Amino acid sequence: MNVVLTHSTKYRYSEDVRLGPQIVKLHPAPHCRTSIADYKLEISPNPKNIEWLSDDFSNKTAKVTFDDKTNHLEIHVTIAAKLAPINPFDFFLDPSAVHHPFSYEASLKNELSQYLTVSEAGPLFKAFAEKIPKERRRSIEYIVYLNQLVFNRIRYLVRYEPGVQTAEQTLELGYGSCRDSTWLLVQLFRSLGIAARFVSGYLIEVKPEWHNLNSPQSSQEQVAELHAWCEVFIPGAGWIGLDPTSGLLATEGHIPLAVAPSPQDAMPIYGELDVCDVELTHQITTSAISS
Repeated sequence: MNVVLTHSTKYRYSEDVRLGPQIVKLHPAPHCRTSIADYKLEISPNPKNIEWLSDDFSNKTAKVTFDDKTNHLEIHVTIAAKLAPINPFDFFLDPSAVHHPFSYEASLKNELSQYLTVSEAGPLFKAFAEKIPKERRRSIEYIVYLNQLVFNRIRYLVRYEPGVQTAEQTLELGYGSCRDSTWLLVQLFRSLGIAARFVSGYLIEVKPEWHNLNSPQSSQEQVAELHAWCEVFIPGAGWIGLDPTSGLLATEGHIPLAVAPSPQDAMPIYGELDVCDVELTHQITTSAISS
């Protein structure tokens, strides 16, 4: 199915302000498996310059600069994508990683070090990780099991507050947004010796039967949203996407925009501006188009 996704983000400022460089990570990432036929980024007011850069994690990033003060900032993204079915299990594993636990070769482990660092040490997180069976099992079965473990433990909700909950907070509350459950899953994988990174992207569900188990079931319209999920590195397969809000692997409806060791480094839009009050609105829509 061919679809067009449109994403509009609008900031309204209480007065004219000067904007520092704005960093926009709303371009499909280089490792995106969904076929992208067209991409357009439009910004108002007219920027002085848009520089396309590759950041430390190989994300395609727009650095946007402005000359004059403004009372608004609008960022509009249009993506035309072909949602051809993707088999998420279409990969081979290196013989050394067919079963867990496995060890990364020394040089690879050094390259993955930032994706193996565990920053959570609370008692609830420790107890959660310690209850996981330690017996040897097939690596694919193991990562699917861990993904579903978080899916069954954490109730999904839409949370508009900024920031990401700690793993300890998410376990204590028993609920969280996609970014909260993803960060918990990232930390869980790392605590078990599996390199994991945070992914920010779009989730497109154009058919009712595709709906994420936590997406609106009452609507028969196309569903699109900013989303977060996790990727783990298994030798031979590379990075494998896992979505803890559905308990499933990432497929053609998952369009990664930014990957990073932490949620802060995968933020879609950030930058500095003068002190003021800000009103933020955003909308994402999809429509099917004829091939």
